[in-house]
Amino acid sequence: MDDRVRVERAEGIAEVRLVRADKHNGLDHRMFQALLEAGRGLLDDPGLRAVVLSGEGPSFCAGLDFASFMREGIDPATVLRAEEGSPANFAQRVAWIWRELPVPVIAALHGHVYGGGLQLALAADLRYVTPDAKLSVREIHWGLVPDMSGTQTLRHLVRLDVAKELTYTGRAVSGVEAVALGLATRVEEDPRAAALAIAREIAGRSPDAIRGAKRLLDASVTLSPEEGLRLEEAIQRTILGKPNQLEAVAAGMSKRAPKFRDPQ
Repeated sequence: MDDRVRVERAEGIAEVRLVRADKHNGLDHRMFQALLEAGRGLLDDPGLRAVVLSGEGPSFCAGLDFASFMREGIDPATVLRAEEGSPANFAQRVAWIWRELPVPVIAALHGHVYGGGLQLALAADLRYVTPDAKLSVREIHWGLVPDMSGTQTLRHLVRLDVAKELTYTGRAVSGVEAVALGLATRVEEDPRAAALAIAREIAGRSPDAIRGAKRLLDASVTLSPEEGLRLEEAIQRTILGKPNQLEAVAAGMSKRAPKFRDPQ
């Protein structure tokens, strides 16, 4: 699938790069398969520290390539099939799998970030975006609702009325407005470089604490205060006094780079 998505690994960081540049990284059936294959390949890697999602060419991802589905005679409904072991169906999991990863995922956004491309980006933990990027909940243009898990991620990032306006109208917002609304984390002239830089910073932290923090913060949006506090305690108990936590303290005290073990 390296004509659709390429994965490059270095020092615990995986860059997952969409490479269908001539089509603005439009989502055809092979792109769906390639993204899901890439995510599955990273799920159980104990050496993984962070992931960067990026796209070659003029856009991060311009959304679903309807023409490709029609040309190849693929029924779009086939992407709605169930995915074993996940609450998401096939199309939803193309985005949702980046939420399932136990490590932080940073999306670097530029150009068009439309429809399924935006839903893919919303599943990341952080989104760095160029000021002139165009982001759109585009599905209404095709008479559809967002169906790649976007409603489950969007509702925790923006106010409900904002989510409704964007969904009802499909209007495109700039990177600057996206940050103001909560769709993106911050504006960067070179979001890929910024994403790789923060990934390297994350990779230098205790993997136990980073993975625990992602699990805790993702769960916090749906848990009651009591459940959230109990989960906070439970995760801390799995970290406190363990080798990686002790190494973080020792390295900090002696002002040296830490040497962490891969999570078990």
